[in-house]
Amino acid sequence: MSRYVWLDEPPKCGPTPDQGQTMEHIAVDLILPAELLQLVQEKLLDDETRVLQYHRVIMTLGQVLEGDFFTQYIKIGNIMMLSEGKVGINNVFSIKNGTLTMYIDKETYERAGLVGKPHGAKGGRGTKPRWVVEYDLRSPAALHGKKGFDRLVYACKNALNAPTTWLFCSLSGAPNPDPLAKHFPTKYTSKPVMSKIEATIPPLAIPPAILKDGNREDLDEYATEAYEWLSLVRLESPRVEVGDTIDPYLSSYVVPGDASEHQKGELCKISWRGFIPPRWAADTLAALINTLPQKTWFSISATPFTSVTIGHGADCTFMRPPSSPGEYVLWEIKGHE
Repeated sequence: MSRYVWLDEPPKCGPTPDQGQTMEHIAVDLILPAELLQLVQEKLLDDETRVLQYHRVIMTLGQVLEGDFFTQYIKIGNIMMLSEGKVGINNVFSIKNGTLTMYIDKETYERAGLVGKPHGAKGGRGTKPRWVVEYDLRSPAALHGKKGFDRLVYACKNALNAPTTWLFCSLSGAPNPDPLAKHFPTKYTSKPVMSKIEATIPPLAIPPAILKDGNREDLDEYATEAYEWLSLVRLESPRVEVGDTIDPYLSSYVVPGDASEHQKGELCKISWRGFIPPRWAADTLAALINTLPQKTWFSISATPFTSVTIGHGADCTFMRPPSSPGEYVLWEIKGHE
């Protein structure tokens, strides 16, 4: 990718996992002209190596940190795990890139005897203090018999011992025999769901004057209008359909741009839902750039489990404008507690 449309600095959340999109996703949506569907079908959707699979399993945290599961999946392999619950309300655990992150309440934190740091809003009336604790499970010190790791194992036996429902995804395949099997996991496959919409399409190309003059105000206006339109297409809203006649008292939205510049066309939305690795989303973006004709436009959006990604991007949308090879627009929508 040759350049970003960003006037101040390169985006912190880019098309590769190393540029910020490191959290697991619950939704990925691809929007593109319907005439490109067959090409995407042949090159991406029919590729069996790109099939998304994950599991739902009930385990205690202690079971995650013991035996072949710990050795094969965490020490040697590469997995993502996320427990049920909502950060700020429940005790929530996640494992990613070998790091265990625990969002726990004060009572659990004190009973566990762990070392962490305060987490969440400060000074809020009626809110109970909460803590976040992190452990590098791939560290040479993360072994039974080591003082710090034994403290974690002790906490798992005495304070963090409740069976928990997890989402589990292995990024490095399954060993044989599979240590997950004895916990009777339920397997899920995330299949793409397609829908079409006859839409009024605004000018999506970046106005040349913005690139020439570097006008931040004009860029913000363009980016806001384009993002709003893409979001409505993603929602399959009637407001972007051809011939929409909603009463302006009920909705003041109008497709951006001069009506003489609007086009009518059929769009296709392809959606995936589930426990989706960021690497998969990044690979899909790279495949689209390499597969689709350079002058065609498309947009892909990824939304993570926002209850866990506090302080991280809550939504990331990437668009290649029409007739603009080498130019890309990226929106990162921040999450809040």
